[in-house]
Amino acid sequence: MKKQVYVGIDVSKETLDVALGDKPFVVNNDPEGIAILSKKLRRSKPAIIAIEASGGYEYAVTAALAAAKLNVALVNPRPVRDFAKSMGVLAKTDRLDARVLARFAEKMQPECRSLPDEERRGLASLVKRRKQLVETIVEENNRRETAHAVVLPNIDKHIAWLKAELRDIDKQLRGKVEASPLWRSQAELLTTIPGVGAGMAMTFLGLLSELGSLSPKKIAALAGVAPFNRDSGRYSGRRSIWGGRSEVRRMLYMCALTATRINPVIKEFYDRLLAAGKAKKVALTACMRKLLVICNAMVRDNTEWSYAPC
Repeated sequence: MKKQVYVGIDVSKETLDVALGDKPFVVNNDPEGIAILSKKLRRSKPAIIAIEASGGYEYAVTAALAAAKLNVALVNPRPVRDFAKSMGVLAKTDRLDARVLARFAEKMQPECRSLPDEERRGLASLVKRRKQLVETIVEENNRRETAHAVVLPNIDKHIAWLKAELRDIDKQLRGKVEASPLWRSQAELLTTIPGVGAGMAMTFLGLLSELGSLSPKKIAALAGVAPFNRDSGRYSGRRSIWGGRSEVRRMLYMCALTATRINPVIKEFYDRLLAAGKAKKVALTACMRKLLVICNAMVRDNTEWSYAPC
């Protein structure tokens, strides 16, 4: 029986370090280099190609390999680094990282998911840009409070420009959603939930395209709101959440805060947890998870929000 091949690719802005068996090699991270890489990997027919998320530099090679019908797994850097430490690999170079990724692919068998299409990527980019603009506006307003009078006109001018850009991004987002019957339908469903506004709906559409297609446990883990145990022997530690998609989790936090006041299901759940002695932060995290699971079920079943009080 032929041994399966596992490949690791360490991505940087200019190069791709590839661990392919005992023959590592480097190609440029450009269309020509990616074409050479794709040709070599098609001949090898690897079981899994592990590529570490690298701030966007990985998308071109990931898309090209997926288009070539190769099994590509885009993996989170944190578990890969933990895996390296578990093997005693403390040094960090591009070639070494590629070897670790290949070993990670072999031992951990990461899931190979289909990539978002160009339209979905465009929507996600707009959602992320909107978040950046909002954060910058907040920063400038904070600076304004202690700024000298001589720089106030400059700060005010910058804030006005940022707000104009934000309005333009919002217009583009609305246009993209309106142009897609699927996205428009999903956004309309989600915004029927008390506490879920247009911002949360856009975040789901752009950054959590798996909504409605995964189980409650998987979608919670993907968004980073699934609790992880910390138990050993008789010791039962406090559960905590980590990882996942931070942008989605931050937006869920704000929506859950609102939902504990205006959403009857979430409010009742939150009050019950507090009455049972749960800390407010723990109760709010549970509400984030419950709200996400509700959204997931509604998109899956294509049903609007409904609430029948007991």
